[in-house]
Amino acid sequence: MRWLGLATCLLLSSCLAIIKPIHRFSAENAGPAPDYADSTAWAALPGHYTAAQLRPPGLPRPAPTPADTVADVYIHPTTYFWRLGYWNAPMRLKRLRRFTDRTCLRNQASLFYDAGRLYAPRYRQATLYSFFAPKDPNTQPALDLAYADVKASFEYYLAHYNHGRPFILASHSQGTTHAQRLLHELVDENPKLRKQLIAAYLIGRKVTPHEYKNLPPLRDSLQTGGIIGWNTASSGTDFLPYHGLLVTNPLTWTLDSGAAPASLNRGGVPLTFKRIDPHVTGAQAHRGLLWADAQHPPGYRHLHVPGEKDLSASYHIVDYNLFYLNVRQNARARVRAWVRER
Repeated sequence: MRWLGLATCLLLSSCLAIIKPIHRFSAENAGPAPDYADSTAWAALPGHYTAAQLRPPGLPRPAPTPADTVADVYIHPTTYFWRLGYWNAPMRLKRLRRFTDRTCLRNQASLFYDAGRLYAPRYRQATLYSFFAPKDPNTQPALDLAYADVKASFEYYLAHYNHGRPFILASHSQGTTHAQRLLHELVDENPKLRKQLIAAYLIGRKVTPHEYKNLPPLRDSLQTGGIIGWNTASSGTDFLPYHGLLVTNPLTWTLDSGAAPASLNRGGVPLTFKRIDPHVTGAQAHRGLLWADAQHPPGYRHLHVPGEKDLSASYHIVDYNLFYLNVRQNARARVRAWVRER
């Protein structure tokens, strides 16, 4: 796929200049805030077709509206890396909307579609460059603006769609940055919402085991009311800034450092979404990283991270894909467990 080559280039130091915004941060340049009363402000909304309904070959097509009682809130990762001069992506960018729908929803949100009703808000996401320039004075305002949209979408969801239903919060990359903050501000100190939270899948960012006062890391496949997280890299990788991060092994759903064999991997799905690869990789927690096998079928690309030469084989863009069927099964299992507990 064309975007994979571009993403690989963008994550090399020599290519970062390509995506550096030309102008300073400006809320005006980001365009108007999304109106979440308008269905077009959602990439996925019950009753509307979404690419999250797509399935790789071998999986049955889902019902148009799942019968389950759970509402899933999904926040997609950074898909804005074109050099348009803006620190935040305006909602009017049709190319960005298509990319979000055809890749992120298909490859990630589809895992959670069968667990319940899916809500995926569009938002004025910060440029990918902001994650490689934390000291740039424009970075935090850009992230704050993106988060303001995410928070507004979640508050609208609670006020108009939730009706006291349990929910899963699933995110990746930039989405996890915003989901972490959302949990801190709206859920962690709110007893009602804590009881409704089935699990928060906080994947692809720096999440610590003691991130929250009241939301513990989940320690088995059926525990609810807490957080799950991992960052995938090739076996043998060690990276000091990741030491101490939360690592949930998606093959065992435990926090121990034991190696889980590939035989426990029900199946990965490559970024092409054209097949299921059973037993694609084993997994092991190691000093804040989730180790995956370096050898596997094509379609699971690793990326080199600029300025972080020791993290030489990150599987960031396939954090979910390598464990597709395991995550899909686990989301539904935790829903059933939450119901039984009540």
